[in-house]
Amino acid sequence: LAGYEIWRSEFPDTGFYTVGYVARGLNVYRDLQDIENGKEYYYKIRGRTKEFSYTDFSYTSYPTIASYQWFNRGKINTLIAVVIFICILLYFVSTARKGKGLFIRKITGLDALDEAVGRATEMGRPVLYVPGLSTMSDVATIASINILQRVAKKVAEYDTPLIVPLADAIVYMVARQVTKEGFMEAGRPDAFNEDNVFFVTDSQFAYAAAVDGIMTREKPATNLFLGMFWAESLLLAETGNMTGAVQIAGTDSVTQLPFFVTACDYTIIGEELYAASAYLSKEPVLTGSIKAQDWGKLIILVLIILGVFAGIFGLLFVSNILEV
Repeated sequence: LAGYEIWRSEFPDTGFYTVGYVARGLNVYRDLQDIENGKEYYYKIRGRTKEFSYTDFSYTSYPTIASYQWFNRGKINTLIAVVIFICILLYFVSTARKGKGLFIRKITGLDALDEAVGRATEMGRPVLYVPGLSTMSDVATIASINILQRVAKKVAEYDTPLIVPLADAIVYMVARQVTKEGFMEAGRPDAFNEDNVFFVTDSQFAYAAAVDGIMTREKPATNLFLGMFWAESLLLAETGNMTGAVQIAGTDSVTQLPFFVTACDYTIIGEELYAASAYLSKEPVLTGSIKAQDWGKLIILVLIILGVFAGIFGLLFVSNILEV
């Protein structure tokens, strides 16, 4: 036998039709096709060979009635996985709070931030910060705003001008407040210039042209392109490259990464951008969450490999455990 066909009817003697198929070795089938709560259903099965010949039907089952369930037993493995991840998260957060060092691999682009700001200070030129063209609902924009606060604090300490052109009105409001807080943390609230954090336009290429104009006129010593970018990425990066600025770019847009890698000195790739806040601040909760995510990914990778081998060698009980 290759497996079994599952037949269903609302009557015990007639009206049966096939609703599913299970491979040989499986002993559980969940019927999810057009089931109504409170209605009786009858089932019977028949075997099927690899040559598509069939055995006789089994006896008809007793009536089965579907009802609402408070707990889905088929999701126990998901519950266990969530509990394990929470335990790992709490462990690493607790470890970080105790002052024990948690290793996070070196991210060169983030390490270069201090050097890039210092270069701008030495040259007496401003730092240009572009947080992308997306909205505040975008994860990359949120990550960029977190980095902006750190950059604002650093430029305030070095007494270096910071220019932040924005393409979204909401992001503009948040960026202005975050930049102001960065200057306050550095003890230099008087050095904050609101005119340097400004809304340009929400038009993609008009914004790119405006930022290119700023780079050409102001000639910032450091350009930071961190956030979500689209087709304007190469226009911005190439213009900054022509002005001789040190450029650090970061985005989670796979299609734009090649342009940043080509035209920028440092590129923060994908999840490195999300980890930036924890990497720069060393905040225990953030650092612990990064470590927990890494361990979670490792566990998922091991389970995927285990599932592949279980499928290859026909270990169906393992596949059932891993089924989500």
